[in-house]
Amino acid sequence: MTEIMYDYHTYILKPLQNINKLSTIPGLKVDKPRRVSTMDITINRYREIWYNFYRWQHELNTIYKFSLAISFALLTGLLAQFRFYLPLSPVPITGQTFAVLLAGVLLGRWGGVSLGLYVGLGAMGIPWFASISSGLYYLLGPTGGYLIGFIFASFFLGYMIDKHLWSHSFHGILGLMFLANFLLIYIPGLIVLYLWTGGTSIVSLLTIGLLPFIPGDITKIIAASTIAYSILPREMIE
Repeated sequence: MTEIMYDYHTYILKPLQNINKLSTIPGLKVDKPRRVSTMDITINRYREIWYNFYRWQHELNTIYKFSLAISFALLTGLLAQFRFYLPLSPVPITGQTFAVLLAGVLLGRWGGVSLGLYVGLGAMGIPWFASISSGLYYLLGPTGGYLIGFIFASFFLGYMIDKHLWSHSFHGILGLMFLANFLLIYIPGLIVLYLWTGGTSIVSLLTIGLLPFIPGDITKIIAASTIAYSILPREMIE
């Protein structure tokens, strides 16, 4: 992508002077260009930076992509420590979902790799699950299914963003995040939670594993979609 230069005299003042000269020719109608504002320059520069980031990330070799995946796994582990429990529910509210959604946006399909590393290394002993926990037994607990769902959700979002330009629109990414969150995360989450409870009723299962989290999830999805839309390029990276 050609770098945009913003030299006032070369690219703004001189062309305007030439247009003014042309406008003095009888019978010749010349439309003057719209004034370039500081806000326009800032927005274009912002989009250029993020386009260059996506192009750079797309062209990285496997080792560097793996390093980015590990970095996002660390971020997910950090956000897992910001948690609090609701009454009567063994499932805490954490910031992990926000990291999961953005991993797919920023890393593409490597977002799924990142969350796979987070879950796999945590099961092997790295204490970055909620409450600084780790171990395979954690995946058999009340929140284990949600962790598995994180992998599905992040990979799905990354795949769609890598393959389909329509997913870069605000409504496209918003719809995909709703789908990833409420289907790909909650379905395995509720299945494992159901087994952990020993077979509770559907009403009780939804009460402790889904319904209390809907308002917070909607807030995180809207925030993540807004961030994603502001940084996603408006064209596909080849």
